[in-house]
Amino acid sequence: MTVKDMLRKLLIYFHLDVTKNIQYDRLTKAIIKKSIQKNYNCIDIGCHKGEILDLLLQYSPQGKHYAFEPIPYLFEELEKKYKNKAQIFQYALSDKAGHSTFQLVKNAPAYSGIKRRHYDISNPEIEEIEVEIKTLDEIISPDEKIDFIKIDVEGGEFGVLKGAKNILQKNKPVILFECGKGASDYYGTNPLDLYDFISSEIGLSIFTLTSYIKEKPPLTRDEFGNYFNTNAEYYFVCY
Repeated sequence: MTVKDMLRKLLIYFHLDVTKNIQYDRLTKAIIKKSIQKNYNCIDIGCHKGEILDLLLQYSPQGKHYAFEPIPYLFEELEKKYKNKAQIFQYALSDKAGHSTFQLVKNAPAYSGIKRRHYDISNPEIEEIEVEIKTLDEIISPDEKIDFIKIDVEGGEFGVLKGAKNILQKNKPVILFECGKGASDYYGTNPLDLYDFISSEIGLSIFTLTSYIKEKPPLTRDEFGNYFNTNAEYYFVCY
């Protein structure tokens, strides 16, 4: 663990929300603790180094867990770390299967994704690699009950959701997902279309992380659109 990672964990532990991302990390842990039971089946999309997957295994030790990470060296590390604990897939997810170029940000891999986007770092070192794309509906058995999904794919969230339509309609899982300007708009995402998909086609409501934890009312269509366009909030919960 790097010094930076240790500092972030300390800030989260002591509830010192010095940045929006630190606040989101803290709230994410609270949401997973609130939402997951010991036998829930969970999916981590954009697994990266496995921090969220660790929490899923902690709070649902009896569940089945699936994780997706297309970056080769991260996938290999995850396979070793979670052998016999979770199924790890080296796919990017979207609404159509195939192959695509993928932008690996070598000096900030958490920013990596299918499309180039705005990066909050100076001089991003980008290596273009090829990845295989699948839909979640073709990977997960229709007989498998899914209770919780986390999506962090640097802008491609709507494609992932549309490619999981059958799973979402059948199971109505809690979904924790990132979505905002500076990333999702590079994929052509219209926030009102995403809202309508979640509410009308899937039958879930959308909350900010704080409103979900405090059991406040869900967001209206206009509120979600405003959050997207202003980036006042860019992590949400469907429930």
